[in-house]
Amino acid sequence: MTVADHPWLRNAVFYQVFPASFADSDGDGIGDLQGIVDHLDYLAELGVTALWLNPCYDSPFRDAGYDVRDYTKVAARYGTNDDLERLFREAHDRGIHVLLDLVPGHTSDEHPWFRASAEAAPNDYDERFIWTDSWITGGDGLPFIGGEADRDGAYITNFFAFQPALNYGFAHPARSWQKPAGGEDALETEAAIVDVMRFWLKRGADGFRVDMADSLVKNDDDGKPYTRQAWHRMFSAIRAEFPDAVFVSEWGRPDESFDAGFDMDFYLDWRWDGVPNGYNMLLRNCPSPLSRDGDMSYFNADSGTGIAPFLREYRPRLDAARDSGCLFNLITCNHDTARIAPRLSPREIAVAYATMLAMPGAPFVYYGDEIGMRYRSLPTKEGAYTRTGSRTPMQWDAAAPDCGFSTAPAADLYLPLDDGEGPELLPTAGTGSPAETPSRGAGTHVVPTVAAQRDEPGSLWNTVREMIRLRNSLACLDADADFDVVYASDTNRSFIFKRTAIRHDSSLAAERAADAASAAGAAATANDAAGESVIVAVNPSRDVETHSLSRAGETAERSDGELLATICSCFADDDSTDESLDTASILFQLGDVSTDAGTITLGPQSFAILVLR
Repeated sequence: MTVADHPWLRNAVFYQVFPASFADSDGDGIGDLQGIVDHLDYLAELGVTALWLNPCYDSPFRDAGYDVRDYTKVAARYGTNDDLERLFREAHDRGIHVLLDLVPGHTSDEHPWFRASAEAAPNDYDERFIWTDSWITGGDGLPFIGGEADRDGAYITNFFAFQPALNYGFAHPARSWQKPAGGEDALETEAAIVDVMRFWLKRGADGFRVDMADSLVKNDDDGKPYTRQAWHRMFSAIRAEFPDAVFVSEWGRPDESFDAGFDMDFYLDWRWDGVPNGYNMLLRNCPSPLSRDGDMSYFNADSGTGIAPFLREYRPRLDAARDSGCLFNLITCNHDTARIAPRLSPREIAVAYATMLAMPGAPFVYYGDEIGMRYRSLPTKEGAYTRTGSRTPMQWDAAAPDCGFSTAPAADLYLPLDDGEGPELLPTAGTGSPAETPSRGAGTHVVPTVAAQRDEPGSLWNTVREMIRLRNSLACLDADADFDVVYASDTNRSFIFKRTAIRHDSSLAAERAADAASAAGAAATANDAAGESVIVAVNPSRDVETHSLSRAGETAERSDGELLATICSCFADDDSTDESLDTASILFQLGDVSTDAGTITLGPQSFAILVLR
């Protein structure tokens, strides 16, 4: 399906919650569903319109809930099924959609399906999982566990040994125990997962983020054609009953995931053999999440590179999304990815998040990123290993016990709170845009909290909130609005692009324009904000950069012929002849930004949205 089938996605902003770490309502030290309900007004205040919950199903929690014991039962530590249905209702009352996390590739080895499948006597679950024909038979190149069941066979696993792989078949069966994709056994597994979707959609869920969506069929070909066919069948079944359900894949290759039938895909943070992908170049092009040494991330003011390498990878994927009518989404972080603080400074993070919130696709904000929560080096918890440091408790209020997360003793918390130990990134003295450099060595830092940043003009929280308000208000910042690069370079740091609305509903435009002018608190009027396009200008460096931008029909200043041969001109449309920076007004800015006679001057670590009148 496409964005046209789910129009609310056009100005959607998602917020990801790791349930164990967001808010604890009963004082046991672990976050829960009621804690999320208690903070729905906070999410509405921030401006988010959709919520993604990491798995909250019954689980032994050896992999933080990605080892599901019962897909249709809420884990006791989080509450009850009634609590989750209440969350759906309360969120909907605030205009917030809720997506659950679907784990279709494997279960826990404690799931009743697997226990039945492991029995020696034949039963209906014999082929629900992938078993070899003998306990000493290897997995034909796949990870396997033998000698752990009454059944004479070894079972294939995904990730950990306690996560048996569900049987969607093999693209090219080569052994007697390898069942064909699309065969009877695989179809029964697909039907079981459709039943799981149906169960929660009936109770008020709005859709699912799908874990490892590309990994269902074993030994699939390049492009995952058999896995795509499996999703075609599952979507055909579930969407006949729930046409409004939304699905976002953890896939990372939109040309494949959208053909499979997903509405959205993520630009995943991949770094294979030390080589970064496009998303990694933006925020995490570094050897370590806890050091700036060797960091070449675009938003690093000191050592980052130009934006062009990112665009070369990003633009073909974005175009695949646009051709499919679907969305390719950027994330601030997630439960599997290291937070960018303290490696990047608060100012660097503000410029980064403002930029990402102005980009195409539906942005996903990971809980706590709106205040700059920090990655920490912690012992592993529930199979997280290095990911543990991105799953620490939400920091609400430094004056409250447990920073407002819980009332439990510190030793009982799911993970330790940020204790303030470690180097702070401090602003240096000077005028204009604050430049920040990391303190080296031991020290302490101010623990970021919602309470402190709410009342601080220019805080990261207020920056994120204002950008979300603008995004909610301006059709030209919609997820599917046009995206045209004006300036990009391999070496120079500036990045300038144009967003243009692609739909025209006069009543909606007027309402959203008024909201934009109010939210920005700038000199722009509602009429200014109603423009169909904006220019977004970014300079993450410590230098001042000035650019001459063209009127319609002229050539803008550019330096990367290879890249720019693949992207569109900012002022190429015939109906844009009156647009230029001569009459532009700045709707929102960070740092020093000015325009004069068709030029734009970007101060150090600056960002601006300019309305073209």
